[in-house]
Amino acid sequence: MNSSSFLNMAAIGDFDPLSAAIPATKVEITVSCRNLLDRDTFSKSDPICVLYTQGIGNKEWREFGRTEVIDNTLNPEFVRKFILDYFFEERQNLRFDLYDVDSKSSNLSKHDFLGQAHCTLGEIVGSMGSRLEKPLGGIPGKKCGTIIVKAEELSNCRESVMMQFCGNKLDKKDFFGKSDPFLVFYRSNEDGTFTICHKTEVVKNTLNPVWQAFKIPVRALCNGDYDRTIKIEVYDWDRDGSVFSDAKDTLQRFKRLATEGSAKRYQEYIRSNHDFIGEFSTSYRELSRGQSQFNVYEVINPKKKGKKKKYLNSGTVTLLSFLVDIEVTFLDYIKGGTQINFTVAIDFTASNGNPAQPTSLHYMSPYQLNAYAMALKAVGEIIQDYDSDKMFPALGFGAKLPPDGRVSHEFALNGNPQNPYCNGIDGVMEAYYQSLKSVQLYGPTNFSPVINHVARYAASVKDGSQYFVLLIITDGVISDMAQTKESIVNASCLPMSIIIVGVGPAEFDAMVELDGDEVRISSRGRYAERDIVQFVPFRDYIDRTGNHILSMARLAKDVLAEIPDQFLSYMRTRGIKPSPAPPPYTPPGHPLQTQI
Repeated sequence: MNSSSFLNMAAIGDFDPLSAAIPATKVEITVSCRNLLDRDTFSKSDPICVLYTQGIGNKEWREFGRTEVIDNTLNPEFVRKFILDYFFEERQNLRFDLYDVDSKSSNLSKHDFLGQAHCTLGEIVGSMGSRLEKPLGGIPGKKCGTIIVKAEELSNCRESVMMQFCGNKLDKKDFFGKSDPFLVFYRSNEDGTFTICHKTEVVKNTLNPVWQAFKIPVRALCNGDYDRTIKIEVYDWDRDGSVFSDAKDTLQRFKRLATEGSAKRYQEYIRSNHDFIGEFSTSYRELSRGQSQFNVYEVINPKKKGKKKKYLNSGTVTLLSFLVDIEVTFLDYIKGGTQINFTVAIDFTASNGNPAQPTSLHYMSPYQLNAYAMALKAVGEIIQDYDSDKMFPALGFGAKLPPDGRVSHEFALNGNPQNPYCNGIDGVMEAYYQSLKSVQLYGPTNFSPVINHVARYAASVKDGSQYFVLLIITDGVISDMAQTKESIVNASCLPMSIIIVGVGPAEFDAMVELDGDEVRISSRGRYAERDIVQFVPFRDYIDRTGNHILSMARLAKDVLAEIPDQFLSYMRTRGIKPSPAPPPYTPPGHPLQTQI
């Protein structure tokens, strides 16, 4: 974003506060089991499944819901589903507990425990066909059978709607001219509060504006509930109160308001800086009638209505068009078998400090992870759910290698250049710790070799079956800026994304330029085809109370949030459709029990 757009648009049309608040989609979880323990003497068990979820930053399990009880079966196919919000960028831990129900009591301790399974929501959707089968455990020395968990994306989460509105005879608010109207849309929440979900552009100097058509996901507009209230406020943009000290401050203020989910504060900001014309309410179901007499809305200003007996309205707003579109989603590709390949590249330059000293960013404390390890674990543990073989290349740059002390900007952390793959994130962590003991930190800080390394692999698989994510963790000032920009521009047409996490206290101005959010990155007159880089400084996510789990969750949430959209932008621009999901699983032949 450039600063002039903030100034010209009064900072209302550029930053989208809804992005921090809306789940990527909703998924429906179906549970079945095979060969459960038989706890009943004269018949088979009467199983129920209880789902627990975990809050971010703490280990406390909370009951989410229960299936129905199915009588007299060891192979239940539960009918009652669990509907969960799905976030790619979060580690959503789940626990499934099975019980044999012996009475009408809702207290689970009164029933026989049959076993449990742990997984993440990412593991389920990342499995082939979004179907995960796991052994049940929890009872020492007993085989507890297996659980089969399937995920299906809810269809109304795939819908987007294109709408256009116009205003008529809106109140005149400007002394020397007409109003400069814009609309702000809010969806209602279940607790009665409202969340901002869209802002239109400003139409200058008119009381009869026609706003541009805009597209919005149905889940953003009403969270999939067609009868939920949608509130629309009409404002006159006011130049006088619209600018903070600078554009950067504006963006920070908006981001803060959005991440706090603070529709009320945002509303206060808008009202204190722009003139409130009035408001009206509707719902998705009403809007879906399209252009008709039902979708002409009186704009009401409650203060004016309370003061003036003859007050009718402050103008009208009319829906001009309403068009629903079913979109192909990130989960369609994952369900069809697309793999996400994760590579990590770690900065081994001398500016990190001597790893033997506690002041070093690479210091291996026996009590807690260092910043490199935290960033690696935070991002890796989420992405690994989407990679079936769990083998991850791990690279280092900026070190002198044994035995001859040659400087390398692309070396395998496991010491095997022919096979730099590590087994799981734990394997990557182990290889990182071993490298710290064998290499000498040196320099300079060159990114382009590791970017080109991943780009070579991405260039060989452009059919949509694989997508590559490179995580670079660094302490600072980049030495090969021109070459890195060239590498990023070249990589922007490949199926890959780059995450850069800055650790330590350095200024990261150069990284902000690579991020490309404000100005699209270019090299020698060529602009990047897509924005594929996301940069964040780790210090912005460190929890002040010392809760490292929370720090890591916050970091992962921010750096991974853009990946699904970057992924989709590649697939769409290449015209790549998702592969069909594999056929539904048919259980091996066994007599299914009668289910009640």
